[in-house]
Amino acid sequence: MAPHDLRRPFKRPLISDQERRRQHSLLRQAQNRLDAQRHARFLVSTAFSLSSSQTLESHEKEELDVLEASKLKGAEARKWFAKQLMHPEWMIDIPQNLTNDWFVFARPSGKRCFVVSSNGTTISRLRNGSILHRFPSKLPNGARTKEVSSGSSNSYSILDCIFHEQDQTYYVIDMVCWRGYSLYDCTSEFRFFWVNSKLVETGACDPPSYYHKYRFGLVPVYSCDQSGLCSAYSVPVSYVKDGLLFYNKHAHYQAGITPLALVWKDENCSQYVMDTDNKGQVPNQQQVVLELQEDGKLATCDDPPMEFGCLDGSFIQQSDLHSGYLLRFAIGEGGLVLVDGKLGKADLKYLGKANRARASADSFSKVMFQYSVRHSPLIIDDLLGSVSSPADQESETCDVEMDG
Repeated sequence: MAPHDLRRPFKRPLISDQERRRQHSLLRQAQNRLDAQRHARFLVSTAFSLSSSQTLESHEKEELDVLEASKLKGAEARKWFAKQLMHPEWMIDIPQNLTNDWFVFARPSGKRCFVVSSNGTTISRLRNGSILHRFPSKLPNGARTKEVSSGSSNSYSILDCIFHEQDQTYYVIDMVCWRGYSLYDCTSEFRFFWVNSKLVETGACDPPSYYHKYRFGLVPVYSCDQSGLCSAYSVPVSYVKDGLLFYNKHAHYQAGITPLALVWKDENCSQYVMDTDNKGQVPNQQQVVLELQEDGKLATCDDPPMEFGCLDGSFIQQSDLHSGYLLRFAIGEGGLVLVDGKLGKADLKYLGKANRARASADSFSKVMFQYSVRHSPLIIDDLLGSVSSPADQESETCDVEMDG
């Protein structure tokens, strides 16, 4: 598909308050900077110390400080580590100024993970906190070589990666720390620059060797004008695509779900657009997973959670359900009703408890994206119609310069 000549203006009606959340996130990151260096060092120590075989200890607090989190074990340790990754919202509204303020790239298919190199070894941890691989690498301080032994033992690096099974490659989609320097409070524009300039220098992109078990790969990142969007969507890459990722150029790296990073899919750039059931089949009715709260309300994993309804107390007791359970529902014929971008009503049919492997409920944006795919999908032509080509931008610049 190469609709480079598309020039029509496009304005898709807003179906959520996603744009408001984007503006709020940009303001919050400017006003409330965390101690990113301290957080990064602790993340490195937990990456090496938390073992998936450790026994579970109960903690009543939902919000933990660094000292408390360091004492977690087993399932709670993995749950805490899983919260350190930055997760994109699903694109349900096209962002304003997509052309100038956003990057786009084809997301590799595979296992999302943090890769941490420190003390002469490298460890990758999945989004649930468990170890995927422990291996030597050419990342800084990532293998027990002479160069590492003579270097600083405090040096460490943290990469946000996707492990691509087909070619056994870690594709780097973001950089969190490099040689002990924290990038949490740096813009994505700066982080992407460092990924491309620093990673190749180490030899981490070289083929596997004795001190370098897995190759690391770069993903082509484009500015989100028509040319860049078409390239990300259509140009062949060395990996299997699983949708497109959009990053706001001004966004910092923040743990949890953020509207400053967005994922979008269709059948041409992803094998998995609609969610499947336990048998790998697309169900006739959309299914959602929600968390049961203490007051019987059903909520998403967002912060703050989005409420989808409430279960009757007698039903909760009869079904032996408890607060914190993840429950699966089907969306009935009544569908989802939105009022001013917020959920007004949801027709939910209880199906049962979710799979125990589930770590969290669905996000609101995921539910809405899956709902729109079935009823009124956001298609590639919609995205292309909302961005301009480099020639259009140059023309606009000339027009502004000539005015007055």
